[in-house]
Amino acid sequence: MPTPSVTALPIRRLTPRDLTACADLSEDRGWPREEHKWRLLLTAGQGYGVDDPGGGLVAACVVTEYGPGERPDLGAIGMVLVAERHARQGIGRRLMRHVLSVMGTTPLTLYATPYGRPLYEELGFKTTGRSEMLAGRFTPGGPDPRVATRAATAEDLSAVLRLDAEVFGTDRTPLVTRLPAFSDQLRVAVDGGRIVGYAAAWPNMDTHVVGPLIARDTETAKSLITSLAAHSDRRLRTDVDVRHEELLAWAKERGLASVAMNAVMTYGITELPGDWTRRFAPLTVAAG
Repeated sequence: MPTPSVTALPIRRLTPRDLTACADLSEDRGWPREEHKWRLLLTAGQGYGVDDPGGGLVAACVVTEYGPGERPDLGAIGMVLVAERHARQGIGRRLMRHVLSVMGTTPLTLYATPYGRPLYEELGFKTTGRSEMLAGRFTPGGPDPRVATRAATAEDLSAVLRLDAEVFGTDRTPLVTRLPAFSDQLRVAVDGGRIVGYAAAWPNMDTHVVGPLIARDTETAKSLITSLAAHSDRRLRTDVDVRHEELLAWAKERGLASVAMNAVMTYGITELPGDWTRRFAPLTVAAG
């Protein structure tokens, strides 16, 4: 019996049991395995994949939905991967078309590398912004942070959720409530007893990724990054909206170097909801 073409193989929903296969797929494409991140995405979001008859996955991606469960306000697509041995056969396009069909009229967003951007443009996504990835060993310096920060407590969660929904433009409770367990650090910025920003640092291979980073202003964002770095012995990595020019310049002065640029793309909306002036960095580009 002939082996079916991979382009005809069924697309199925992934579960946390597919964690190892997803990490193997990342490694196949030269990415880090990132099992910690995959575990979060496969529990907080919904994965889609194509099984390889020879074992493992041909392709995979994850969609994280925000807003009411029965009618999401936004879906973030990430970790779109096709195994090297099956590349350039249209499988990624087919997987993305499947996601578009499943999501219906729900507005979508994703971060696109220069390599992936042509496919997304072909599918109708529009570039609405850019993000710059920074990484390096943070070096303290300059004046002391102007905004007080501290470790978040359980009592802060409701205030953090309100701030996050206000800034992001929709409710992200299923994701944000996982941050205390997912992150090595979760800190809040406080002014006059009021939480005016928050940020997490979570482990990813040999780095701490700073994200999400939500802050009242640039000084608050600087204070949060400085406090996270002070409690980390790893290199930092983060993805900053390029409109935050002052924060980018400051971070580079502190030892973080530019690694890559990604296009922020949307489908079904002309721009992301919420307040970009207070949204400095995502949890991960894979979850918007």
